[in-house]
Amino acid sequence: MSATLPVILRGARDGGRRAVGYLRAVMGADAYDRYCAHLAARHPDAEPMTEREFWREHMDWQDKNPQGRCC
Repeated sequence: MSATLPVILRGARDGGRRAVGYLRAVMGADAYDRYCAHLAARHPDAEPMTEREFWREHMDWQDKNPQGRCC
């Protein structure tokens, strides 16, 4: 029985990580990470914006181009 406990805990940990990843994607919190990955893959010579600059530009773009969102 004690051998199954680590398996259960690993499953719970992995499930929790997947849930957090899903929620980050739904909320858009992973946008900067996706931006950096895209920039590295498609534009390797370009210098990425800082995270602060990215979010400022992202929010400005959303304000200028309203789409269906709650707030």
